[in-house]
Amino acid sequence: MERTDHRVAVVGGGGVGAAAAWALARAGVDVVLIERYRRAHPLGASHGATRNFNPGYTRPEYLALLRAALPLWREIETESGAHLLDQVGVVSHGPRPDVAELLEAVPTIGLRAELLDAREASRRWPQLRFAGPAVHFPDGGRLYAERAVDALYRVAQARGGRILENTRVASIEANDDGVVIDTDSGPITARTAVVAAGAWSSRLLTGVVELPALTVTQEQPAHFALAAPMADLPAFNHHPEADSPWWPSAVYGGWTPGVGIKAGWHGVGPVTDPDARSLRSEPVQLRALQRYVAEWIPGADPDRFEEISCTYTSTPTTDFAIDTVGPITVAAGFSGHGFKFLPALGELVARLATTPGARSPFRFA
Repeated sequence: MERTDHRVAVVGGGGVGAAAAWALARAGVDVVLIERYRRAHPLGASHGATRNFNPGYTRPEYLALLRAALPLWREIETESGAHLLDQVGVVSHGPRPDVAELLEAVPTIGLRAELLDAREASRRWPQLRFAGPAVHFPDGGRLYAERAVDALYRVAQARGGRILENTRVASIEANDDGVVIDTDSGPITARTAVVAAGAWSSRLLTGVVELPALTVTQEQPAHFALAAPMADLPAFNHHPEADSPWWPSAVYGGWTPGVGIKAGWHGVGPVTDPDARSLRSEPVQLRALQRYVAEWIPGADPDRFEEISCTYTSTPTTDFAIDTVGPITVAAGFSGHGFKFLPALGELVARLATTPGARSPFRFA
């Protein structure tokens, strides 16, 4: 190996780890990113074609991340030359108690929110069915997930970050001098470490950092073929209707150009071992998802689809778990809603890893 000592070592090269490496390299910090597999591999949570850029938050800590993330996504696009974000909007419908709060909170960070009745929403987007009012966020949209992770790797490396792919971390040890990371290519030392290992977080940090409870599930959205050619479509979220007890959760989705209309249940897949996943959909939930598409997405064909398999690593509250314990900064528990924030999360984690006394809004220790 070339060199083993670094200012910061980032363990885990999914979206959050890649964003942390980019933010550290951008700040001129000597950083190494260590990824067990290749970038955007299909066994974690950051692969696949698209993610929603959904502004539908009311809490200040998430709104602050949204405010920071949007211009940073555009900066990464400029620097990498990759197109990453289509601001085609997000439409949220179905019963939810915080509509008034959303309409008030989202404009405080410079993003738009409007309330539409079901007739107007149906007129604008006949590919979806609406049973009641909808909140439209015109500045939301879709992110191109694998493309974004690759762009973060490239701009991190271009700014001097060292990238180690296909490098397995066996253990992490904290001591008075920093951290020692034992890899299958030899030990790596650093003054501080960021551990953004997703579904593998508990496995790597047991006995090193006392984490909150993290549950790893295998989630199983799908891309459904278009029923007919269409113009663009906003991303969407649909909260369970009162007369739909067969829904296991809220639904999220949107159109992935050239692939189909994506739809999936949120955070209710079977608990899984990230190293022993079947990658096969749980059949009851898959049939329910087909039924949902048949009833609520007239623009898609429920019988023609391509399954997707990914992991969620969730906290009991679905809030993020980001904190520093000694020389280790943990970034975990993104609970299926972290991708939109990636560059802002990268900046937050970089600051925690390099600034003594810095505090996270998502503390757990």
